Amino acid sequence: MEKQDILKKVDHTLLNQTAKWEDIKKICDDGIKFNVASVCIPPCYVEEAKKYVENKLKICTVIGFPNGYSTTNVKVYETLNAIENGADEIDMVINIGYLKDKKYDYIENEIKKVKSVCGDKILKVIIETCLLTEEEKIKMCEIVDKSGADYIKTSTGFSTGGATFEDIKLFKKNLQGSKLKIKAAGGVKSFEDAEEFIKLGADRLGTSRLVKLL
Repeated sequence: MEKQDILKKVDHTLLNQTAKWEDIKKICDDGIKFNVASVCIPPCYVEEAKKYVENKLKICTVIGFPNGYSTTNVKVYETLNAIENGADEIDMVINIGYLKDKKYDYIENEIKKVKSVCGDKILKVIIETCLLTEEEKIKMCEIVDKSGADYIKTSTGFSTGGATFEDIKLFKKNLQGSKLKIKAAGGVKSFEDAEEFIKLGADRLGTSRLVKLL
């Protein structure tokens, strides 16, 4: 697979707490230069970045990030605000504690509410696989599929681990016949890794490393 074909599936990501506007500008410049799928940046920079890129690049941001335990109303407001500021794509974190408590209806309804205010914007649902059992990962495939979201995403990159090949295999196996897409985030360290994730079924990759390698 050509590197450019891989880069078209990359959400070029910078979510560090210390990220300055100059850093955000740099990843936007690189995103345009290398024709990535989007840049994934903190919500506070969305409005400025949207103006800066002049529609040459899609802007993605995060909701309920990184812990996922904001209330549903807060996540809905965050999403509305991000879209008003120009976000093209939304990556939201589920309430992981509620998943552990088997509050499946709550999680599904929360995703549906966020999706309802996304309109035609892409919604990716982060389930933080490194904190879940295999049973919980399979259950989340079912819930996210039913919710109307566009992607299920492995990780925030801020917990104990990122995407693994095994996670993507598990998602693919449990999403047979589904239109739900898969995003692997965290742990994509090389173009060889990226190509393997894509072969296994990932449609998007969340990483900052591939552009840096170039």
